[in-house]
Amino acid sequence: MARKRLAPAKPDFLTQDGPAPATETAPEAPRMSGPPIAQVAAEASAHSALQGLADDVSRARASGKMILDIPLDHIAPDHLARDRIRLDGEEMKALMDSILRHGQRTPIEVMEIEGSQKYGLISGWRRLMALEFLRKENPENDRFATVQALLRKPDASVDAYVAMVEENEIRVGLSYYERASVAAEAVKHGVFGTEKQALLSLFATASRPKRSRIRSFIEIYHALGDVLSFPGHIPERLGLSLVDGLRRDPELADRIKRSLREKQPKTPDAELALLTPFAAPPKEPKSAPAKKDAPVRQKLGNGLEVSLKQGRIEIKGENLDEKTLTRIAELLEQESF
Repeated sequence: MARKRLAPAKPDFLTQDGPAPATETAPEAPRMSGPPIAQVAAEASAHSALQGLADDVSRARASGKMILDIPLDHIAPDHLARDRIRLDGEEMKALMDSILRHGQRTPIEVMEIEGSQKYGLISGWRRLMALEFLRKENPENDRFATVQALLRKPDASVDAYVAMVEENEIRVGLSYYERASVAAEAVKHGVFGTEKQALLSLFATASRPKRSRIRSFIEIYHALGDVLSFPGHIPERLGLSLVDGLRRDPELADRIKRSLREKQPKTPDAELALLTPFAAPPKEPKSAPAKKDAPVRQKLGNGLEVSLKQGRIEIKGENLDEKTLTRIAELLEQESF
């Protein structure tokens, strides 16, 4: 019986695609019903790597470490009661010019919310407004249609407010009125039960005297906030004097409102000039009590000066003579002590 010689095994048999080619001495290899082992291993490794990358991206996004490009229309700028009530024209123009030339260098901070707008603004209000203005000026340029943002997940609304205040305190600083307004608005929106709680939470690192001054400006917010156009420009001393006047005179707020509505100041300086006359006069410093050993003096109309010190009376003057001494002695004799 004739024998057939078999070809040696091919080392790459398990890694090649498809069946092994037929040889003269060996029949065609049967087709495998599944993918080769090496291919399965490679696919499993790639899938694992992709899954790991997806998990890393998800964790980075959830922890606020990944910058997202979000359409401007998807962000609610007034989700939190904004403390940045000032919108300085020159500062905004400088910011717009910077974004126009170099792009947005610092991302804003947002949080996910419910509603048509998917994200609520935490910090970066001025950057968001600058992009809004640039989009209006350049409607065809997609460069200004989105904003770079970090997605934050505050545990509660309190954390969101604290983050907003801290970001603005560090970057640009806040006036006393702006601090007061955000505390009052947070209470109005139910984030805090009382203004005292708001002050203690939002300005926990501030000194007690500073929190007291902010609390005083809250009174200006309640009394005049609806008519003031530039309240963020009110300096500390003027603000505290206004608060003192409001406390003394319950009708003062109505008089200030009438004046503001009649004159309608167009600039911060004009508004401050209008408010200044309504401020309470500065309190007169209390005179220091006289020391026990300090002499008590009294000047008389005839040019004489009488002083009392440690039980001794002294009389000084150019017209003193023996006749004056005699008259004084007679008066002292007539007095009963």
